[in-house]
Amino acid sequence: MGAADSVTDIKTQDGSGESSRESSALHALSAFLKEDMEACNREIVARMQSPVPLIPQLGAHLVAAGGKRLRPLLTLASARLCGYVPSAQNQRHVGLAACVEFIHTATLLHDDVVDESTLRRGLASANAVFGNKASVLVGDFLFARSFQLMTADGSLKVMAILSAASATIAEGEVLQMATQNDLSTPIEKYLEVIHGKTAALFAAACRVGAVVADRSEQEEAALDAYGTNLGMAFQLVDDALDYAADQQVLGKTVGDDMREGKITLPVLAAFQAGDEAERAFWLRVIETGEQTDEDLPHALALIEKRGAIQTTIDRARVYAEAAIEALSIFPDSPIRQLMIDAASYTVSRVN
Repeated sequence: MGAADSVTDIKTQDGSGESSRESSALHALSAFLKEDMEACNREIVARMQSPVPLIPQLGAHLVAAGGKRLRPLLTLASARLCGYVPSAQNQRHVGLAACVEFIHTATLLHDDVVDESTLRRGLASANAVFGNKASVLVGDFLFARSFQLMTADGSLKVMAILSAASATIAEGEVLQMATQNDLSTPIEKYLEVIHGKTAALFAAACRVGAVVADRSEQEEAALDAYGTNLGMAFQLVDDALDYAADQQVLGKTVGDDMREGKITLPVLAAFQAGDEAERAFWLRVIETGEQTDEDLPHALALIEKRGAIQTTIDRARVYAEAAIEALSIFPDSPIRQLMIDAASYTVSRVN
């Protein structure tokens, strides 16, 4: 089997590229958009090809790791919600959905290098298999591919939305690095971080769906708000799962955020509600980075004691409800209900 074929063969085995643990809500949305998603997956596979063998090899590894393809799914769903009707000659929503996935995947490759992660979606991360240099450079390749897809679309408005989101993602990651190991970080600053690193791309993915359908600024803004709030809820829940899920469900090592000194709401909530001894513990493990094998179980106990997971989920629920409310300007339809269900599912991921 040639390197270029490996991506295609893996995709054929798992046509959706989605995790078997995906919720029924996202399954339903993906099933409703089955033809669009299949076209998007074909576009992703085709655009991962390169005469440089390492690129499709690493691409095959990423495809094998699966994933919900949530961000491109949001582009396709938003376009359909806005009445976009594709044709054989006009598949803008598919190209832009693939573009969104490439932006997301490029940031994951870079993030895993920065975070020295060894697992991604339950499998060895690309940097663990191929090394840091290959991961960074293939991430750069995927960013370049995303801009080729933007250019091919031909809309300056689309390019402005997606390029701005790409810059915001980078800013969010740098801001997260600046707040790392700092328990004095205000919750508002933490929310700014997750807006940059996650919500901005959700918002852009949704907004371009309205653009390709040539809808009003009001509908663009509504979908931007839906994506922003959904992204905020999604990241809050992800941060809660780092302290509330087992490794198989999480798809990465439980407690990675603590080991890396990341400032997330579960830690901030537990730290701020803790007594003097608890605060001293958090200062040691997060700010000084002095950690032992016994520290993670103790951290989980303190987070449970202070209700920090529930605090995080309660805030995520507010964002999910705002996402649902943003869709109220659109008439009732099956796709609108599926998008509402997806927002509700986001919060339900923590049992």
